[in-house]
Amino acid sequence: MEQSPSLEDCLKLLKGERDEQRLAGLLLVTKFCKGDDLNSLHRVYDAVGLHFLDRLLRTGMGKGSSSESESGSKADNRDAYLQLSVTVLAAFCRVPEIASSKDMSLKIPLILEMMSNQSGSSVLEECYEFLYLVSTASEDGIVTLYESGGMKVLASQVSTFPDDSHLMEIAVKLMLLILSKLPLDIVTNDYLSELSVIVVTMARPFAMLQNALKFEVLHLLSTILSSKYLAPLHDALRVMPNGNWSNHMRNGIAAILHSRVAPAERLEALMLAEAMVSILGEHWLIGKINLPDKEDPIPVDRFLLLVLEQSRVEVAVLLNELAYLKYEASKSSSSTAQTILSKQRHVAIAFSLMEKIIKLISNASENEGDLIDESTFTNVIRALNETISVVLEYLQDAKEHGQRKGDDLLASVRIIGSYLAETPIACEVKVRELLEYMLSIEGEDEQSPFYSICFLLPMLCQITMKIEGCKALASSGGHKAVMECLIKLIGPNNYVVENSSCVFLACDTIMNLLLKREQARLSLDESTFVHLLKALAYWTEGTEDSSILMMASSICALIFDFTSEEALLNHPSFDTSSLNSLSRLITRSLALYEQDMCDDAKEEADLHEIVTAGYSRWAHRFPHIRAAVER
Repeated sequence: MEQSPSLEDCLKLLKGERDEQRLAGLLLVTKFCKGDDLNSLHRVYDAVGLHFLDRLLRTGMGKGSSSESESGSKADNRDAYLQLSVTVLAAFCRVPEIASSKDMSLKIPLILEMMSNQSGSSVLEECYEFLYLVSTASEDGIVTLYESGGMKVLASQVSTFPDDSHLMEIAVKLMLLILSKLPLDIVTNDYLSELSVIVVTMARPFAMLQNALKFEVLHLLSTILSSKYLAPLHDALRVMPNGNWSNHMRNGIAAILHSRVAPAERLEALMLAEAMVSILGEHWLIGKINLPDKEDPIPVDRFLLLVLEQSRVEVAVLLNELAYLKYEASKSSSSTAQTILSKQRHVAIAFSLMEKIIKLISNASENEGDLIDESTFTNVIRALNETISVVLEYLQDAKEHGQRKGDDLLASVRIIGSYLAETPIACEVKVRELLEYMLSIEGEDEQSPFYSICFLLPMLCQITMKIEGCKALASSGGHKAVMECLIKLIGPNNYVVENSSCVFLACDTIMNLLLKREQARLSLDESTFVHLLKALAYWTEGTEDSSILMMASSICALIFDFTSEEALLNHPSFDTSSLNSLSRLITRSLALYEQDMCDDAKEEADLHEIVTAGYSRWAHRFPHIRAAVER
């Protein structure tokens, strides 16, 4: 505001006794107001009084009393009063002291109600400005906005705003503010449907915008979709009508990754890509993209290569930075620990994307006529090989520094295991050098190695099909690790894992080792195989699944070659009850194939042969089991 007689005249009118005077003063104020003169705005606010503004706002909304009608607030003037009151309120809230007041927070429900009824009104922009200023000024403001249904109003209106409008900008800032101030699990629980609408709606401006607002939208989308609390939202988005939102997401991410942007923004784009693949599956990575500076659509497999290349770069950079922070930088400051945690989370995102690409390539190689051509396939394998080499170097560094515990190390083993499951001979020499170390790695919350072994099981199962692989695993003591892992999977205190195939992969690996025990020079620790026998018996009690019965009895039959009934009963962890359980298992498996069995049992013929042959070798050393079989 300019210090002039006109302003002083306004102030005199605003302090007048009649509403007509105050209205005239307000109208003059809007002509002389300059938003950056906070001192003068405060003087006007003190002069007009909140009570008059409240009456004016309610009159504009059609909530006025007869006395207000007598002061000139007739129905024909309501729109003008509404516009005037909201414009002035928004102007006053540029003063932080006013915006943070309880009086302004109490206005939020009324403003939201008006917005719901006036969604196409010219006053909407001032409403959003008011909400943003009040919400940023105090915690009370943002809580009131949330509890009054602000998310519902935002979700219902944001799709009507032009992509590059000021309204869109304020709406995005408001949504970001809510998500930054309130726990995401609570927001998801309260407004799951609204969040899914916001994601689908914001995909279009994310793809189309070519200004700073694009990055605000990126931040909003990555915040919503990348939270660990938002699995229900992912489920909701899977059943949303697709339309073009997933294509818009791909275009927006491609534009970010294709441009020279800050590392943080590139990482957010990768976070968003990882979330989209989690929602829609790996094939989302294959599709046409349209970039602003390209007239023609880019081939469908180029987005896959773009995401993979950026993920590869992120892994190389982040692992290098992590190694420096963990082994060379000063540990004295808490900021170092926080930085390490942050980088560990970021590298996990890149790993996750690469794992999904591995899965995509694996499926594509099995299906003829896929959209991935040979050149792309070759480029993907090259990039993955480079990354796995970098990850192995990171593990080598950790081994040399005596580090065996950490989620970053566990994630490194996981990505290696995923890749080697498809190409078990990749980086063969280095993998065998590090095999014993990788099998010993623990996550932060683990008391002993388990998940690292699970991640490597697909590769271990494949390499133990050959003598050299069995020797490599046996020489590193890895056979004990696999047996202990299987005990944890099937024993009384069984661990829950996301991949149920782990049990049979562990069984197959142990079977491979036992069948090649002489060539592999396999030595079994009595304590380990005693506990494994008990776990196998526990696993099969009460089951009718022939594949489980035959697999368990086959492993038992091969282990019995190493021992006797007398030796087992002399072990402190083994008793007659355990022997009875194993007797029932062997008896059931032998009887299974002799009956007129269904096709499922006959498919286990090879396993039945192992049990039968084993029984003929050691039955004389196990009189209790022989008696049970002959009954």
